[in-house]
Amino acid sequence: MTKTILHIDASARRTGSTTRDLSDRVVRHLNAGRIIRRDLATPLPLLTENWIAANFTPADQRDVVQQDLLALSDELVTELQNADTIVIGLPIYNFSVPAAFKAWIDLVARVGLTFAYSEEGPKGLLEGKRAILAVASGGTAVGSEIDFATTYARHVLGFIGIHDVEVIAADRMALDPEATLSNAQKAVTELAA
Repeated sequence: MTKTILHIDASARRTGSTTRDLSDRVVRHLNAGRIIRRDLATPLPLLTENWIAANFTPADQRDVVQQDLLALSDELVTELQNADTIVIGLPIYNFSVPAAFKAWIDLVARVGLTFAYSEEGPKGLLEGKRAILAVASGGTAVGSEIDFATTYARHVLGFIGIHDVEVIAADRMALDPEATLSNAQKAVTELAA
């Protein structure tokens, strides 16, 4: 049994979303002891000049305003740190990730917390975690040259140390939705718990 799952949904659609359905199926299949939910349809703030200044101020030198600016980011990072598995419902919007997912990444990719710089380059600090992407698209084939969503998600998760990334794809739904969805649902049942 998976200990703790961080379940993230990035679809703007709260109802009728293929990725929400698939990510829910993945979470149920994994039978976690604890589930942390993060719904990105509730907008996250974008980075600002003041946020960046607070982030690059040493933690022990931050004033109250800077601490407040980073509070949500700190909470999101803690969610990641506490999870064994991260399940992400990730639709492909215009060949890439939804803006909400990019906003989440900007808030969790933090030097000293989720990655560090070394002589060899950046090193992810969230090693030993598993991520499962439940992906859907209308016409973009996952893994194709026009799929900038899964390649970006894999790269940025690896950047923060999460290299075990699996993809459950319900891609090209506009062509054959029934067969595509059936194949994706079958792939969920074949995931190692």
